[in-house]
Amino acid sequence: MNIQQLEYIVAVDKWRHFSTAAEKCNVTQPTLSMMIQRLEKELDVKIFDRSKQPVVTTEIGQKIVDQARTILSESAQMKQLVSDQKREAHGDLHIGIIPTVAPYLVPLFVGSFLKKYPNIKLKISEFTTDQIVQQLEKQHLDAGILATPLKIPSIKELPLFYEQFVVYASPDEKLMKKKYLLADDIDVNHLWLLEEGHCLREQVVNLCELKRKETLIQNFDYQAGSIETLKKMVDVNHGITILPELAIPDLSAKQKKNVRYFKAPAPVREVSIVTYRYFIKYNLIEVLRKEILSHLPEAMRSSSQKQIAQLV
Repeated sequence: MNIQQLEYIVAVDKWRHFSTAAEKCNVTQPTLSMMIQRLEKELDVKIFDRSKQPVVTTEIGQKIVDQARTILSESAQMKQLVSDQKREAHGDLHIGIIPTVAPYLVPLFVGSFLKKYPNIKLKISEFTTDQIVQQLEKQHLDAGILATPLKIPSIKELPLFYEQFVVYASPDEKLMKKKYLLADDIDVNHLWLLEEGHCLREQVVNLCELKRKETLIQNFDYQAGSIETLKKMVDVNHGITILPELAIPDLSAKQKKNVRYFKAPAPVREVSIVTYRYFIKYNLIEVLRKEILSHLPEAMRSSSQKQIAQLV
C-alpha cells in the first residue's frame, strides 16, 4: 500500500469513472487500474463495483476511501507544517461562498489578493450552505464563507465579520415614512423572499416571525433566486425586501433612498470562514482572512472587531 494508490482510489470515488480519474491524476488508465487492483488484492476486498456505470464504491470500499482521505490529509499536513514554518504563501485554495455573500464580498478583495499572493491559486465557487458543508466533508473544498453558527461538530468556524440587515422598499410603502424601523413595521404580505435553500431566507423568516404570521399571508408564492432579483421586484412591482449591508454600495443614488435601517440593536448576521476537521492550510486561510478584512467598509470592520473581541 502506498500514497499513490490512496490518491487513485479517492480520485475514482470522486469522479466515478476510471478514465476521468486517471486523467485527473495524470496517469494512464491501465496504470491507475492496475495500482487499484493491487491494493484490492492486498486488502482482499473489492473497493469498487466495476459492473455499474458510473462506477460505484462498495460498502467496505467507502470506508477504505474515507480512511484514505484522512491518511492523505495527514500526509499533506507534514508539507504544510514546513510551509507554514517558512511563512510561505503558496498553493491551491478552493473556497465555497454562499450566493448572498459572494457577489458583494468577492469583488472587494479578489483583485488585490491575487496581485499580492501570485503563488496562491485561488478558486471560488458559489454554493448554498448545505452544499458547502457536503463539499467540505468530502474534502472537495478547503473552506467556506457563509452565515454562522452552524452547530456542526465536524466544522470549525472562524467569525469574519458581522453584517446588518436593512430594509429595501418601494417609496409607497407605509414604513418609508419612518427613519428607523422595527421588524413589526414590515407588512409580510408585501415581502419578497429568496427561494428555499438560502440561509438568508431563514434569517428573514425568523426576523419577521413569518412562521407565526403565515396564516395572514395571502400573496406569498413568488420566491426569487438572487438578491438582485429581489431588488428588481421591489423597483418594478413595489413591495419590500431585506438586504445584507454589503449590498448597499451597489445601489444607485436613487435606490439608496429606498433603504431604511433598523432601530438599534439592529439585526445582524455572522459571516465566518469555516473549515472541516482535517483542514491543514491554516496559513493560506489567515492571509485570505486578513485581505478580506482590510477591504471591508471601515464602519463594518470596526463593529465586527468589537463583536468578535467580545466572543474571545
